Amino acid sequence: MAEKKNPPSFEETLAQLDSIVNEMESGDLPLQDALEKFEQGIKLSRMSQKALEEAEQKVHILLNEQQQETLQKFTPDDTDA
Repeated sequence: MAEKKNPPSFEETLAQLDSIVNEMESGDLPLQDALEKFEQGIKLSRMSQKALEEAEQKVHILLNEQQQETLQKFTPDDTDA
């Protein structure tokens, strides 16, 4: 029976995405390789986004279980710039 491969962690996904970005920014990739890296980057980006959405959902569930306030939308302070 074949083992089911676990998906990479959020941190691993970000590291792979960072590596792809660095490779593509170098400008040394042939067009076909660049397209393949771009496609892989899109997949990794979607995986990361999904992981973040799942983490946010878990936080909401935990807050609801504790009957605490709901999360507020984050709005960055313009004064920090």
